[in-house]
Parts: sequence; structure tokens; C-alpha cells
Amino acid sequence: MSSFAIPLSGLEASSDSLNVIANNLANLNTDGFKSQTLNFGDIFSQLQGVSGNGDPIQVGGGVQVGSTVSDFSNGSVDSTGIAANMALQGNGFFVVSNGNSTSYTRDGDFSVNSSGQIVDASGDLVMGFQANSAGQIDTGGALVPISVNSSAAISAQATTTFSTTTNLQAGSAAGATFSTPLAITDSLGETQNLTVTYTAGATPNTWDYTITLPASATGGTAPTTVTSGTMTFNSSGDLESTTPAASAGNSITGIKITGLADGAAPMNLTWNLDGSSGTPMITQQNSASATTATNVDGYGSGTLTGFSVLPDGTVEGTYTNNQTLALGQVAVANFANPEGLTQASNGNFQATVASGDAVVGEAGAGGNGTITGGAVEQSNVDLSTQFSNMIVAQQSYEANAKALTTLDQVSQATIQMIT
Repeated sequence: MSSFAIPLSGLEASSDSLNVIANNLANLNTDGFKSQTLNFGDIFSQLQGVSGNGDPIQVGGGVQVGSTVSDFSNGSVDSTGIAANMALQGNGFFVVSNGNSTSYTRDGDFSVNSSGQIVDASGDLVMGFQANSAGQIDTGGALVPISVNSSAAISAQATTTFSTTTNLQAGSAAGATFSTPLAITDSLGETQNLTVTYTAGATPNTWDYTITLPASATGGTAPTTVTSGTMTFNSSGDLESTTPAASAGNSITGIKITGLADGAAPMNLTWNLDGSSGTPMITQQNSASATTATNVDGYGSGTLTGFSVLPDGTVEGTYTNNQTLALGQVAVANFANPEGLTQASNGNFQATVASGDAVVGEAGAGGNGTITGGAVEQSNVDLSTQFSNMIVAQQSYEANAKALTTLDQVSQATIQMIT
């Protein structure tokens, strides 16, 4: 009896729906998992004839699976404290590669392999943009594996500028002195200790200054005077002028240090006398002479101690010399039609003709979502929704089973009439 095919198609469709719901529930705790729903469509209705007014008389042929739809809405973010973990919030996918093919995933439960590369749970490499030795990232270049190799080192950077926040006591007797120690870094990463000494002048509101280097720094027998001059303050206690005259931007330039005993390159320093707002940092007020802050650029060499991931996907390394440097930037891919992606194992997706080619860019730009480092995106399966859908699918299955039973009874009655 052809009518059996109709409830059988309903049983099969309901069974498929239950399978999708069961799969959603099974992946309730799968990081980055996106729940699915099943859409149905009726089977082509057979034309039985036409009515008196010409309307077609059709009888449906049952139901079939029309499509599966993935819900790409965000899952909640679970903080793990693991530096390599990443949670993508918003549009897009992480890009991973096994060397032969490229996949896309929302599962940011990443780790670092023995080669210092960030990988997913299957060992596929997390791809992104390369950073050069200066931490500059070319987002227009080819994708490369993101490396956080702990053996990576950052070279020393010699000091070029310094500043101090210093007050010199107004009314000090001529010849009174005040000194500020200043640690700078040479081209070899060694620390050199300068001393800035201020001496109250015979003329009111003037102080002489000298910057000296200890004898040990040059291998000599006496300290070396690096530079010297005079500072003049106005009646409000602000630095008014210097001799030699300060350059544009109120800074003393051309402070040269040569002949360092460790063989480092000659140094050319600039002493900034004003802060970023243009306010003088050296003053003469009626309070005890004191230096409350020093600011020196340059640093010694350092090795990588850890890393973190910024919202734009930049992987920022932290070094033993308290410096930070970009190691790379995690790429984010987006698609014109994410529903066209095919699902692979371990939460990965593959691009298809229906999805279109991946558009790869930065997190937080071009409509892409942002990244939370040290966290993972949890499954977006909603328990209450899935249980509601399960009840509907179960009732549909029972109804189709009842229809099948009824058709069987009708069939048996027909057979009995013939016999």
C-alpha cells in the first residue's frame, strides 16, 4: 500500500530531528560548538485530477529533510587563565591548518606544542600574521603559524633619552649641592650609572649642573664629566632657560658618552626638560631638594617569559627585561554565507562553493568579532530549547507511528474482505 510511505517518511524525519537534538545535547560541553536545527519540506504532491472548476486535486507524498541550520550566535565565555586559550565573540572563525588543508573553528581551546607553536586539540596550527623583530605586523602578508617559542630573545636597546622630575630647594646657599643617580643602558645591554649633580649658583635662581660617569665605566682613575651647564629659574620657580641653550622642545641634546670599558658603542643622549604636557619637570621651590621620578628609555636583552592575546588578536610577548613585543596576530576568517560551511570533526568547518571563499582579516575589524585571551567560548546549546524540541519531535514520531498502525489495520480489514 503506497500510503505506508507517508507515515514512514514522517517517522524517518522525526528520527532525524531527534538525532540532531541528541547531537546538540551530547555537545552541551563542547567548546565552540554551534547547535543545529532541522528544517523539513513536503514531498511532491501527486496530481489526482482536477475539480469541476479546474482546481488541481493533489495528495501529499510525505515529508523530507529540507535543510540543517547552524546557530552561530555567541556562546558564553569561560575564563581559563591559560594564555593560549582564545574566545571569539562576534562574527568569524579561527583559521587552523594541518599543512595540507585549511579549516575554520570557533573552538579556541588552544595550547602550545613542543615547537612553541599555538595549536588546536588536533595539533593543527593556528594561523595568523607574522611580526618582525621590532614587533611590527604585516596584516597584508601570507598567513603563518603563530609561534611563542620560549627560546626567543629580545635584543638590548641603548638609552637615547631620559628625564627626571626634580625640585631644587629655593634659597639654597651658593655651593649647596644635590645629586640624582640615573641608570642607563648601553648598546650591549649593560647598565651604566650616571650622576646628575646640581650646585646652587652665586646668582639667585641659578643652578649649575654636571653629569658624570664613574671611573669604573671607562676604566680610568677619575669620574668623567659627560656634560655640564647652568639652569636659570623664573620668579615662579619654573625652569626658564639653560646654558648651553636647550634645543627645540626644551631638551638638552648631544650628551655624548664614549670609551666605555665594556666595548659598547658610543652613546648620544637627550635630556628632556619638559613633560608631555609641556610643563617643566625641573623646578625651584621652597621645599627640600628631591627627585620624585626618573624616566629612561632603553633596556637590556631579555628572554620570553609569557604571552597574552589582545582583543585584536595580537599575541604580545612578555620578557625578562620587563618589555613587551608583538609576536604575531591571530587571523579571523569570515564568509559571505556561513551556513554553507560543511562540518568536519573536532568542531572544524570547511569552506564550500555555497559558503564562498574565506575573507581573512583582523579581529575587531571589517565586521569580525573580538578575541578574549585566556578564555574559551562555550557551546551555545540551550537546554530548555532542546528539551522543548525533543518533546515536539517525540510527539511527531508517535503521531506518525499511530498513522502507520491505523493504515496497517485498514490494510488488514481490506484483506479480510477479500478472503
